Formats: sequence, C-alpha cells, structure tokens
Amino acid sequence: MEPFRQLISHVVPLPYNDVDTDQIIPANYLKVTTRDGLVDGLFARWRYRPDGSLNPDFPLNRPEHQGARILLAGDNFGCGSSREHAPWALAGWGFQAVISTSFADIFCNNALKNGLLPVVVDVTTQQQLFSLVAEEPDVDVTIDLASQTLTLPDGRRVTFPIDAFSKTCLLEGIDQLGYLLKHEVAIAAYEQGNVK
Repeated sequence: MEPFRQLISHVVPLPYNDVDTDQIIPANYLKVTTRDGLVDGLFARWRYRPDGSLNPDFPLNRPEHQGARILLAGDNFGCGSSREHAPWALAGWGFQAVISTSFADIFCNNALKNGLLPVVVDVTTQQQLFSLVAEEPDVDVTIDLASQTLTLPDGRRVTFPIDAFSKTCLLEGIDQLGYLLKHEVAIAAYEQGNVK
C-alpha cells in the first residue's frame, strides 16, 4: 500500500444516496479471491447498457471525469453487505478517496484497511462540491490527511474525522499486519517475558 499524505485531484460526482455495495460491485463479480478484474464490475449496472456498451451518461464514463482520484458520493455510501470487493473495485479504478456525508461502518472499515480514504463532510460542503463540479468538472480539491482537511477551490478548509490508528496506517502506507510487524521486537520481548 502506498502512503497517503496529500491528494490533489478533480472529482467524479455520483449524486445518489444509499449506494450499497451490490451497486458498487455486483455479486456476480465476487467469484474472485484477488482484485484482478474487479474494476470491470465497478458500478457495472450503471456503467454499461444492456447490450454491454458503455453508458455515456454515467459519470465514470464521461471524458471530463477520466483520471479523477476522488469520488463525490451522496449520503450513506457503501451500505448493504460487507463485501471487501467494493473498496477493492474503487481502488482498482484509481480512486484514493470518497467524499460523502456518511458511510456505512463496515464499508468504512474495509476502505481504510485497503488504502481508500473515506472523507466525511457536512451537507453544505457536499452540495457546494456537487455544484462546483457541475459548473467546472476539472476543478481540483485537496485532501491532506496529516491535517485531516479538505480544501475547496475557494480556499475554504473543512476538517474530517479519522481514527488515529487508521490515520497512522494510511500515512505510513501499511496495513494492520504491517503495523504489528513494526513492533516485532517489543512483541518478541513480551512473549519471552522480558517486559516488566
């Protein structure tokens, strides 16, 4: 996992509330045990027409949103079943952060464990971003993890919450196992009874 420090990118707007994990990655794409091919299933029911061609009206397919690394979502993003494939598919597309007013707890935890930063903002900020992107699709925002801030194009800074453990892991580019391995000497000393 790459360290996450600061991200400057334009955003893809997905103004739907209650997007569940089955909409993010449909069940028929869950037959794999690796991340390979999951990006093809990302929002598959919306990205593709019934004949298999791309839906040109879906935000991820629009040319002005190509290369964006931030997804701007509606409320309660990632609800539904606890499939880790959902953040895998989002990261496979190239997303490094998702902005919403709220996330389902299981999705949020899975995202953090896989290097995808969920950024919780207030409704006013969310709506301002949707409006900005509608007017100027290539407008950039900045996410700074160390200061836990989202900076809008007008310079306004909004703070977002993240627990200290997840923040440390993301900043250092390590997962939970990597965090434990950093303390291998202390763990070994404890196991041998050398810790008082």
